[in-house]
Amino acid sequence: MLAFPAAVRIYVAVQPVDMRKQFNGLWSAVTERLEEDPRSGAVFCFINKDHSRLKLLYWDGTGVWVLAKRLEKGRFSWPSPSEARQKLSLAPEALALLVGGVELKHGSLKAWYER
Repeated sequence: MLAFPAAVRIYVAVQPVDMRKQFNGLWSAVTERLEEDPRSGAVFCFINKDHSRLKLLYWDGTGVWVLAKRLEKGRFSWPSPSEARQKLSLAPEALALLVGGVELKHGSLKAWYER
């Protein structure tokens, strides 16, 4: 279970990202695509094209964290991309729900996550 402080800002990149990107590639995506400062202390979330892999980039004040999750089956529920928006802002609780398999629109568990 992921837990971030309530005050942390969380940005979700709505456009898919190549999951081969690591520290430097994701750092560049934050500065160029999202137009944010990776050292701001915010958490930046990225998804791959088929919504089965997720990566988070987080600066903790001393270094950069890259966290990754790959689903064995199913897909993450993810906001639809549009030309008008490159990122969304989420509360830490919403990120936990998103990563935990809850569709944010309907508030229900996705079928792959049901136990």
